[in-house]
Amino acid sequence: MGQQSGYVSSAEVKRLSRLAPWRTAAAIVVDWAIIAAAIGLSEWTDSWLVWLAAVPVIAGRMHALAALMHDFAHYRFIAEKKLSDAVGNLVLAWPIGTTVAGYRRNHLAHHNYTNTGRDPDWVVKLGTREFSFPQEMRFALLNFLGYFVGVSSLRDMRTAFQRMRDDDVSPWRQKLARLGFYGAIAAALTVTGTWAEFALYWAVPYVTLFFLFLYVRSVAEHFGETMEATSELNGTRTVLPHFWERWFFCPRNLNYHLDHHLYPSVPFYNLPALHEALKRNRAYAGEGHLTRGYATGLFKEVWLDGWKKAAVGAGVA
Repeated sequence: MGQQSGYVSSAEVKRLSRLAPWRTAAAIVVDWAIIAAAIGLSEWTDSWLVWLAAVPVIAGRMHALAALMHDFAHYRFIAEKKLSDAVGNLVLAWPIGTTVAGYRRNHLAHHNYTNTGRDPDWVVKLGTREFSFPQEMRFALLNFLGYFVGVSSLRDMRTAFQRMRDDDVSPWRQKLARLGFYGAIAAALTVTGTWAEFALYWAVPYVTLFFLFLYVRSVAEHFGETMEATSELNGTRTVLPHFWERWFFCPRNLNYHLDHHLYPSVPFYNLPALHEALKRNRAYAGEGHLTRGYATGLFKEVWLDGWKKAAVGAGVA
């Protein structure tokens, strides 16, 4: 699903596609600052309750780093591509275990062949229990619980890392640089004696809630019984989130997924304006798949309605 015409004027798209690197840089600084503040507050209070509160905050900002990496994959930071990739790897991709180039190779194929047999995102998920709907209530509950204890995350990590290896076309110099990055982190943790802190403040959020947030968003974007996939306007979903959901499920405007598929040249900070422009188009307003809230509308469309149908079919309701 590449960039389309007809929903918004080309002049408007051109205006909204202009890059403002300072906005991306500011977002990176803010997200890392929030992570640092959450860690600092937890350490200062030395309270397990504060640590428990810090875990979703940190996981949410990890998700934000992934969202910004997505913009880098579309070259939405600066025009100099090699420098852009170097920055994106160092402050976004490597810390969450991936690479900009590897993610780009997979993601651009997803855009070009959305919801088809040549879409790598679609193929790897289609037919799996966690992405099949309607979904048995018992499995859905166990799957969500599995993220809190890391079991579901480990399943997703195996799939993600396998795809990352397959898509990693980085030259050997970049691979050495990445290895050096992880080596430097390990050395710093060893010298400072902070491996336990690394486990508490990075490993735990990463292997639990970070992957839960990724899963919910992934379901929101392309899955559910109500996803007809008969046109570019209903093959993916834009979610209009409640305020608190932005911190966890759709940081940096990831909720505007339909809008992004229609016009991938628009950087994250201009997606709300793009959405407002699209709403003025009659076809988009009438056919576009818009859902209100992840915990409300998405949950109803994807899980609750299926459970109700199953209950009726079983004669329970």
